[in-house]
Amino acid sequence: MSYNFYQPTRVLFGPGRLNELGENIKNLNLGKKAAIVISNGKSTKESGSLDRTEKQLKDAGIDTVIFDKVESNPLASTIMEAAAFMKENHCEFIVALGGGSVMDAAKIIAIMATNPGDVWDYAFGGHGGCKPYLETPLPVVAVTTTAGTGSEVDAWGVVNNEKYDEKIGLGGADASHPVLAVVDPELMATVPPKFTAFQGFDALFHSTECYITSPANLMSDMFAITAIENIGRYLARAVQDGSDMEAREHVAFANTLSGHVMELSACSSEHSMEHAMSAMHPELPHGAGLIMISLEYYKYFVEHHACDERFIRMAKALGREDASEPMDFVRALADLQKACGVDDLKMSDYGFKPEEFPEMAKKAKDTMGGLYAADRIELNEEDTVSIYRKSYR
Repeated sequence: MSYNFYQPTRVLFGPGRLNELGENIKNLNLGKKAAIVISNGKSTKESGSLDRTEKQLKDAGIDTVIFDKVESNPLASTIMEAAAFMKENHCEFIVALGGGSVMDAAKIIAIMATNPGDVWDYAFGGHGGCKPYLETPLPVVAVTTTAGTGSEVDAWGVVNNEKYDEKIGLGGADASHPVLAVVDPELMATVPPKFTAFQGFDALFHSTECYITSPANLMSDMFAITAIENIGRYLARAVQDGSDMEAREHVAFANTLSGHVMELSACSSEHSMEHAMSAMHPELPHGAGLIMISLEYYKYFVEHHACDERFIRMAKALGREDASEPMDFVRALADLQKACGVDDLKMSDYGFKPEEFPEMAKKAKDTMGGLYAADRIELNEEDTVSIYRKSYR
């Protein structure tokens, strides 16, 4: 029942809240020079969200520069390039405008803009140096344009080290939380159906994982079940009609809750397994990788009776009101994937080969073994390989 809850992020939630960005930043006195960090794609430029964000900052008397090189799976080399960019331009804070990868990257860039050395010096796991960062990061303002990671309210970022094919979460200290988050569902209306689904399932799995791991508690359960319910009811609608603002709003709400859930509990080995996948195949969207392994992953814990009642409760939250056995959750999950058109994803389409699975399983435990430790029952490397193999198509 015990828990710790510290949430220093001011959240502006709801349609149209981007219009209040400048006023809130001005009130926070973050400085007069900001870097807007965006992806290396075109979405924020074509949707108009970048122009709107720049205008909000300009009207608040803040000068801006733009760093537009963040990949869908952010690279350590890009983090270091961005950190140098922050120093050269004397940036006092960062505005992360984009999805989970941009917000994750921004939080790590903020650390490296004020701390010495290489980003992997501060990674715990794999080839990381396991050093705590000592200098306070630059403040980060998170304007999320997707509903997938909850990164706008948590203290972590995930980054790929291309030298070692490792993907590890960094951050975790109080100062790594964004100081302000804007969650405006209107900014998500142009996300294509496929990516709406990928992102929505990522948010879902943050909550399902945190609900079945050992650190789960009264507070995290409340957030997790509410998030699962909102995704179960509204994700398929958001996928089918991106302009359905009611659906977008509920999925965005679930996404932000999933960020709170991760602060209160812990994700499971499912996320470790996927990080190993997208570390070795960076073109794989994180949410897609989670979907690919999810059915076999949860079957493992259902078959081993890890927490039967919790699986039944999650099945009901996803809409299967008559759920009476743990496997009903897996069935409900399969139904939702079909409703969202992502039930036919194949590892082989992203270049995976079965002979890679032992190495992937080893990387999963070596780089993010802490999440394995949160599982209620042990999932060893052999079991991990088995889940990969059963998921492979």
